[in-house]
Amino acid sequence: MESKQQVINKLRQDILSWEGYKAPTAGRRAQLGLGPLESAFPQGVFPQHSVHELVCASTEQVAASGGLVTGILSKLMQADGVCVWIGREKHLFAPALATFGVLPHQIIFINLPKDRDALWVMEEALKCPGLTAVVAELREMDFKQSRRFQLAVEHSRVTGFVLRNASAKLSSTACAARWQVKSLPSTEMNGLPGLGFMRWQVDLLKVRNGQAGSWSLEWQDGQFVPVEENRQQEERQVS
Repeated sequence: MESKQQVINKLRQDILSWEGYKAPTAGRRAQLGLGPLESAFPQGVFPQHSVHELVCASTEQVAASGGLVTGILSKLMQADGVCVWIGREKHLFAPALATFGVLPHQIIFINLPKDRDALWVMEEALKCPGLTAVVAELREMDFKQSRRFQLAVEHSRVTGFVLRNASAKLSSTACAARWQVKSLPSTEMNGLPGLGFMRWQVDLLKVRNGQAGSWSLEWQDGQFVPVEENRQQEERQVS
């Protein structure tokens, strides 16, 4: 007969599984490719089939958050995945998604300036198991609505991202994680002129059953690479 502690541990593992935290196979970690950031999540695994909230205090942060999310989408979708992207205005330049390995035909773009319309469309999209992910730009989202999103993805196994363009006073939500992303200046590539790799300051403000933290990441060769690690490689090449 199982002990009380064994029952509790099993229940915790079941809850994590329902929330998208799939336990890795023995001896292996099913990592998505987010570099050191991934270790902040329970069991060291990025929570798919959950909803992530990205807090955006400015237009620049919306753009930076969109870039980071697109990089994550490239890992989630691979060649046959499909994502619905609900925007407030037509700011996203679709061909630029190819920089992250995401082809424009993999994204279904919907422009809805009103939150009430975007909330309804996002919830309906999150219920569709044929999708890989749903991204929505919103201003307001209360706990009740975020809970409806979470319940939807627990059944459909879709991953949701909310780019929330309002950070002055944030209410609690049922999202698995709350992020804030800011762009960082790129550096020269071996002394050559031109733009370097894209960089972000990524702050994981809250994460359910995980550990908050802050990281500087760079998108290089289809991967998220820690800036410090890449800087050390550059120094070794120069020396």
